[in-house]
Amino acid sequence: QVQLVESGGGLVQAGGSLRLSCRTSGINFKISPMAWYRQAPGKERELVATISADGSANYIDSVKDRFTASRDWAWATLYLQMNSLKLEDTAVYYCQTQWRSVNYWGRGTQVTVSS
Repeated sequence: QVQLVESGGGLVQAGGSLRLSCRTSGINFKISPMAWYRQAPGKERELVATISADGSANYIDSVKDRFTASRDWAWATLYLQMNSLKLEDTAVYYCQTQWRSVNYWGRGTQVTVSS
């Protein structure tokens, strides 16, 4: 059974930092590309970052130089380090992967940035 479990969200002031985690099970993490998405209230879910099996990451322009995606192969865990947070980063953050042609999502973790 595939499971993706996010954690690490919370309330933070603008300019602060948070580190999200996504613990995976049921997949071969070593070969699975992963992604972080987010969904703000009243908006569609948007891709934030992708990270390949070898750890190469790509980001949307609005988070470049502020967010860093990484993966720990030993713990089968995906991370998203978020620095210099802005009000517009407020959203529910989800990790995602595709395994055996099926898309899997975690339940998400809420990130709220306050002024």
